[in-house]
Amino acid sequence: MTGQATSDRVRQSVTVPLKPERAFELFVDEFGAWWPKQSHHVGERAAQTAIIEPREGGRWYERDDGGTECEWGKVLAVDRPARILLAWHLSPGFAFDPDPARATEVEVTFVAQGPDSTVVTLEHRGFEVHGDEAASMRDSVASEGGWADLLRLYAESAGS
Repeated sequence: MTGQATSDRVRQSVTVPLKPERAFELFVDEFGAWWPKQSHHVGERAAQTAIIEPREGGRWYERDDGGTECEWGKVLAVDRPARILLAWHLSPGFAFDPDPARATEVEVTFVAQGPDSTVVTLEHRGFEVHGDEAASMRDSVASEGGWADLLRLYAESAGS
């Protein structure tokens, strides 16, 4: 796994033993199967599932066992199986903020590396929309429990 955090972006990559089509499917269509719902949720209760609706305008959200849904963001673009671009509507305090002017972007790309493996790269960018809190948000998603650890969980579910 490789990673980088700069002043305006966090970038992490992992190689999984899957073709791009399957790597995309696992990341997006089966998002709730590998996402750590007990620890990484924004609702009052742990999430039962986490969902990305893989279409432009689709929702990115969690649902708890009582059926309560908490939004995380929206799907901005899908180019299956090469890329998905998400709007992250969570504030630096990890609360939903519906204002698109304060959303950051999470782009995930899937590039074949040989016949049966894929490099999955996640880039979270646009933190400057949070002004004085931009650095703390960037540091949070780049630290322990952030994108590197989440991609590690994804890779483990892919058999890496």
